Amino acid sequence: MLTNHFKIAWRNLVRGKVFSAINIMGLALGLTAFLLLALYVNDELNYDRFHEKADRIYRVSREFLSDDGSTSLHLAQLAPPYGPLIAQDFPEIERVVRTLQTSATIRYGENVFNEDRIFFAEDGFFDVFTVDVTRGDAHTALKDPYTILMSAPTAKKYFGDTDPVGKTVRVNNQAEFMVSGVFASLPSQSTMHPDMLISFATLNDEAIYGTENLRTNWGNNAFNTYLLLPEGYDPQRLIDAFPAFQDKHMGEHTSKYSLLHLMKLTDIHLHSHTDSEIEPTSDIRYVYFFSAIALFILIIACINYMNLTTARSAKRAKEVGMRKVVGALRGQLIRQFLAESLLYTIIATALSVALVAIGLPLLNDLSGKSLSFAEVLTPTFALVLLGISAFTALVAGSYPAFFLTAFQPIKVFKGKVATDVKKGVLQQVLVTVQFSIAVLLISCTIIVYQQMQHIQDFKLGYSKEQVVLMPAAGDSTSFASFRQQLLQHNTVMDIGRSSRIPTSRLLDGQGASVTRGGELAPVGAIIKGLAIDERFIPTYQIELAAGRNFSNARPSDRTGAFLLNEAAVKMLGWATPEEAIGNTFAYGDAKGTIIGVTKNFHFESLHQQVVPLTMGMQTAGYSWWTVRLTEGDARTALSHLEAVWKAHFPDNPFRYEFLDDRFGALYEREQTQQLLFGIFAGIAIFISCLGLLGLSMYIAELRTKEIGIRKVLGASVSSVVQLLSKDFLKLVFFAIGIAAPLAWWLMNKWLEDFAYRIDAQWWMFAMAGAVAVVIALATVSWQAIRAAVANPVDSLRDE
Repeated sequence: MLTNHFKIAWRNLVRGKVFSAINIMGLALGLTAFLLLALYVNDELNYDRFHEKADRIYRVSREFLSDDGSTSLHLAQLAPPYGPLIAQDFPEIERVVRTLQTSATIRYGENVFNEDRIFFAEDGFFDVFTVDVTRGDAHTALKDPYTILMSAPTAKKYFGDTDPVGKTVRVNNQAEFMVSGVFASLPSQSTMHPDMLISFATLNDEAIYGTENLRTNWGNNAFNTYLLLPEGYDPQRLIDAFPAFQDKHMGEHTSKYSLLHLMKLTDIHLHSHTDSEIEPTSDIRYVYFFSAIALFILIIACINYMNLTTARSAKRAKEVGMRKVVGALRGQLIRQFLAESLLYTIIATALSVALVAIGLPLLNDLSGKSLSFAEVLTPTFALVLLGISAFTALVAGSYPAFFLTAFQPIKVFKGKVATDVKKGVLQQVLVTVQFSIAVLLISCTIIVYQQMQHIQDFKLGYSKEQVVLMPAAGDSTSFASFRQQLLQHNTVMDIGRSSRIPTSRLLDGQGASVTRGGELAPVGAIIKGLAIDERFIPTYQIELAAGRNFSNARPSDRTGAFLLNEAAVKMLGWATPEEAIGNTFAYGDAKGTIIGVTKNFHFESLHQQVVPLTMGMQTAGYSWWTVRLTEGDARTALSHLEAVWKAHFPDNPFRYEFLDDRFGALYEREQTQQLLFGIFAGIAIFISCLGLLGLSMYIAELRTKEIGIRKVLGASVSSVVQLLSKDFLKLVFFAIGIAAPLAWWLMNKWLEDFAYRIDAQWWMFAMAGAVAVVIALATVSWQAIRAAVANPVDSLRDE
């Protein structure tokens, strides 16, 4: 009987080739989109789960509070004394491990590279994290100072195919480090990807950091601190004990302005939004968004099948009636139609797997991920795919099966079924649902696009074009010579130095004081600090609101002068920038005079408001050099820049990046979402149109004689087209009315993540609706015109 069911199903599939193709294509596209998004979501949900003890690893973060209790800064790192003290006061913790990220120039023979992903790591690192050490001993590789482990690709870059263990590399042209091991690169689903691990014991050297500094420096919050908790241990116990712990070691009332938090390692990627993550994180909201999109598209595909199969019921009605007359039971007929649904779904699933293989590289390019097609072939995913296919077959085939088998033979032979199909309320509801989802996705795509355009066009307060960034090298004397030679070429306008560069976070902050009533009084709120030289302001073309810039002609500017931004002036209580000029100001250990006020400029991303900022000069320690190029051939300018660099700093590899590229990278996640929203909105509308095409084809077929009679009585082609189109367009307009308010609510939630955002305006939803109407009208009209221009004689003589 089962064989017979599938044989009949195959015959029906072949007999209605067009409808079968539309059904299968719609299901296949729906399943393809669902599978691609499922792979994306699965990847997002599995970060750091490859560690064997992942469920017991927690990271400690530190939140700083302002006087009013609001968060001024939340860092993913701690000061170095925290780790040993936590281990001392909470002996039940199995392991406490600290890491410190740094960058350095590494040399081995003629191979010299700048490395950014270097981590000092304590010797318990491999006891906490699951890292495959392929050469060397994991238990001892990080014990001795001046030892270093390399990832396999990094080791190959320096040593080729030779064994690197026991060889030495030179770091920053200052110290020799022995390679003690090689480890396999961490998977892409990791929140950190070290290329090198250096023994933490190296930091005890006074020339590197110093043992005393590690014990007493509470200000350098740069150390990632991880805890391995015992099995079954409640982390809330630690959280509750942290305030007393801080007050004990850092002074009474410390916990009023400094809070410690715990976060499970596996939650960091989707739930952590601190100001200093090792790598960019994602957001659980996007997992929800893309999961919903995947489900919506699958629902649209199922609706297509239900609509088209139900619409074709008039043609199958006589078959059902005859089967019932000759004794077929309703259960047998239900199984027959479910078998047909299963056959369609099997074919669609096979096609979707092939489409996933084709579409996966594109998804990887758009999302920056490394999703593998092999994941689809794993037993777990195969079972999920099987379950989805079975579920889709059941959902897509259930209503047609029960609807068709409920026909009464007497009504079938009287032709009442065809009339019922034309009036199908359920089909109207399903078409409305389809287009509501499509309009929702189109609306989201338009608003995301408008917000990204707003960011690109936003006035930042500085010029980001033609700006080249380079990590600093050499001292002030060598910089002066480098700058002088660089400016001799007409492609270079200026060069400035700073401790941080725009697009990075302003994490440096010290206590500030300002003159009040003739005395210096502490400022309650946090003011961020930035070290710059006298050419930083002109290099970035930042405008002054009052006063002057730093000047080398005034030696006192180096130690006793400050620039503030307008946000700092406002926070300090001055009505105008001019009022701030000449006032005494202290920041950390430095004290001097406010000589200038800059207009607000957006140093950080537009996710954050402009923060109060003070800028001062320093004689050394600038981390970045910024070069402004003239308009023209950037390639010539970079060639000159590289030649001068190599002449002055031959031991440092030339490395640069453009500021506008960094600016774009700030919003890479949003740009990816924009592309993905657009692509999957397109798929949703295409699947909806496939269903609408099939439905309009069939309705036109059912109304062939009606159309013929109308044309014989004088109806025009346009009136027939309007007759066949207006019912569908009513459904689309109704769908717009449902989708627009929902899209408005969702996108306002999304826009809350931006400090500088657009408003979701009515025309954006109108545009989404117009797109849906035009597409639906084009789809329906094409078939309606075909029916309208057909010869009525052919339709009226056909029985």
